[in-house]
Amino acid sequence: MSYSEKYVEQKLVTEAKKMGGLAAKFVSPGLDGVPDRLILFPGGKVAFAELKAPGKKLRPLQEKRKRTLEGLGFRVYVIDSVEKIGGILHEIQTA
Repeated sequence: MSYSEKYVEQKLVTEAKKMGGLAAKFVSPGLDGVPDRLILFPGGKVAFAELKAPGKKLRPLQEKRKRTLEGLGFRVYVIDSVEKIGGILHEIQTA
C-alpha cells in the first residue's frame, strides 16, 4: 500500500489516543534529527517514534540521534507502515 508519512503519523496519534495515551509532536530547537513523536502512556511508559513513508530510511543524523537516545535507555521506533502501529503501541504499554 502506498501512503504518506503524514498519514502514518496521523494514524499513530489516533491509535495512541484510543489506547489512553498521547503521541505528542516532539520538537527540539537546536537539536536536529530528533524523532517526530514522543509516545506517552499511563504509568510513565515513554518511547520515541520516527515516522517514515513506506520504504523510506532514516537519514544519517536521524540514525545518530536514535543511537544516542537508545544509549540513554529509551526505546526509539521507526514506523513506516500503519500495520506496525498497533503492535508497537502495545509493546510500549506493556513494557
